Amino acid sequence: MKCRAGVNMSGRILIIGSLNMDMRIEVDAIPVVGETVLGNGLAYTPGGKGANQACAAGRIGEYAVMLGCIGNDASGFALKKNLESSGVITDYLKISDTEATGTAVILVNGEGNNSIVVCAGANNECNVEYLKENDRLFRECDYIVLQMEIPIESVEYAASRGRQLGKSVILNPAPAPDRIPDSVYSNIDFITPNETELMKLSGKKTLSDKSIREGAEILLGHGVRNVIVTLGDKGCRWISENEDIYIDAVKTNAVDTTAAGDCFNGAFAAGMAEGMSILHALRYANTASSITVTRKGAQEAIPGRDEVNKVFYSPDGA
Repeated sequence: MKCRAGVNMSGRILIIGSLNMDMRIEVDAIPVVGETVLGNGLAYTPGGKGANQACAAGRIGEYAVMLGCIGNDASGFALKKNLESSGVITDYLKISDTEATGTAVILVNGEGNNSIVVCAGANNECNVEYLKENDRLFRECDYIVLQMEIPIESVEYAASRGRQLGKSVILNPAPAPDRIPDSVYSNIDFITPNETELMKLSGKKTLSDKSIREGAEILLGHGVRNVIVTLGDKGCRWISENEDIYIDAVKTNAVDTTAAGDCFNGAFAAGMAEGMSILHALRYANTASSITVTRKGAQEAIPGRDEVNKVFYSPDGA
């Protein structure tokens, strides 16, 4: 199966999404409702699902440009600088004079699992008008990568415009809303939920191999062309009209899973943009993600191209 876009060796990736300053707090255990726990450390690090995925695409791929909105503050400029150091083109970021840069509070326990609360801030100004002002980037790119930390009407517009121009659209539906309009689904080439997000979007109540298949079929029925379900330390599963394939994870000792999914999405886009087959790109994304979880933090944990290539192995060279 081939995606609609060409297979240039250095395809252009347009990432549209959120930029957040992360407040990362280490805890022995993530608190339940009504519980107070003591933190073991506090760190401020660059984050946001959009920026994390742009960082991965920039470090691992050849060409990545980002659209998003930051505040006119120290956090915003720090996020911009970090992306630039990762090879991402940030010339078109919007700077808000009324909203502060988005913030995420991340609790990470001793097993590397996390719980996250996001305050959108300036991300809400990543609106349709702003996207229309940057239509040249839509026309010049080959792949469009989206998430759900910007207004839904912006996601809907970007996916529709991408389809209209014949681009390949990747949607990471995180954080998963109660529903995604069919007008979005029908313009998506690859949707990349984790197990929890797939269950929420499809209305399934019990997680199993069968319910993952059934949930994916529901999304395919809405018009999505490929469902890529990320399965944590079990790898991922690619389901389409003609495929249902498990791709094993690379076994590692996880320290922090904060940016694992974002690294996966950015690396997958980078692999596809370089002309890899879908299966090959998924194995490549698994490899990149497996390196990320061995380190603490978000963008600082994402590896570069050379590091991924040193450990990447695709048994069939697909």
